[in-house]
Amino acid sequence: MKTEVKKLESNIRELNIEINGDVVKNKFEEVFKRIGQEAKIPGFRPGHAPRDILEKNYAAVAHEQVLKELVPDIYNDAINKEGLDVIELPEISEVKLERESLSFKAKVEVSPEIEAKDYRGIKIEYKSVSVASDEVKRAIDALKESRKIDSIDDNLAKSLGYPNLGELEKILEKQIFIQKENAERQKIETEIVENLIKGVDFKSPQGLVKRQLEDMLRQAKVDLAIKGVPRDKIEEQDKKMREELEPEAVKQVRIYLVLAAIAKKENIASDDHMPRRVMEFLLREANWRVDTK
Repeated sequence: MKTEVKKLESNIRELNIEINGDVVKNKFEEVFKRIGQEAKIPGFRPGHAPRDILEKNYAAVAHEQVLKELVPDIYNDAINKEGLDVIELPEISEVKLERESLSFKAKVEVSPEIEAKDYRGIKIEYKSVSVASDEVKRAIDALKESRKIDSIDDNLAKSLGYPNLGELEKILEKQIFIQKENAERQKIETEIVENLIKGVDFKSPQGLVKRQLEDMLRQAKVDLAIKGVPRDKIEEQDKKMREELEPEAVKQVRIYLVLAAIAKKENIASDDHMPRRVMEFLLREANWRVDTK
């Protein structure tokens, strides 16, 4: 197999791919054999029609089937050979198939080359979380208001499944603590990724941005539908929602690619859990400072 890679843009490559010899020839033989076993030709039992008859009647079918089976395999072999990190389906063109040769061009979008650096020892300001008594009181008041109960006492606690008001207050304090802890953790992770993407300069792959935008748009429409917004009203907002969501889609793609670059450098498995594993790694390697005020 002969391959040639041409750089068209920062993230776009064009592959010229050519293969000759037995691979193509054998594929034609395989396809014609299958066709011969299934073809219904007057005067011949299935599987016994002469090859020249099959060639005359099924040449176009065989040609199409050979392309369907060979092009994906040859394309995958080519990108593996060239070590390309392709992130979108290829645009195939200039396909030429003969009985012993196949050539075509494949235009692909590849992942940008990102130099991950300065990600160890990130400074983190951690604020110790605590729950004030007035926060618990506000939570109790909110419960009272939602249930329209006249007094805050043991009866309120019992109606909610707790033996007394003191136990209810403990549970509410714990819930508020967890909420604040989660908020603090999310704040830290957001600061980490913001700093990471500031430190690298690369062009965001449009294929990934488009895919991310479509996912976000689909979810936004589902959320509106759940809220009871009519379908026609949702579709009327399509263009506006796309414009509003696109910056966030670009940001999410950039975050993912930077995390992927770190994963590659640190030999972290590249699977669906990769972003979380990289974040755990960054948190372990961070320079923590605890603010107890």
